[in-house]
Amino acid sequence: MAKLLTPEKRIEQARLLVQEARDLPLSEDAGWSNFSYVANVKETLRKAFELIKLIPYSPSASADTKKEVKALIEEIKQAEQEILHKT
Repeated sequence: MAKLLTPEKRIEQARLLVQEARDLPLSEDAGWSNFSYVANVKETLRKAFELIKLIPYSPSASADTKKEVKALIEEIKQAEQEILHKT
């Protein structure tokens, strides 16, 4: 059976995944490798979101934790915009 993660641990892991998405190397050539880069970024950010998406609905989570999760969800959305929409 899988080990349950505390909300704090989930938030910590989600922050690490956001940083991992920011650190993914962008290939110099355009083409299929760029599609792979976009897919990797989206997948990593999706994993981060999936870790924390239900915490705001948990009755055992504190108000501060819920506020932190909402801020992190916004950070994930902003990170996707920053990473994939660079000019």
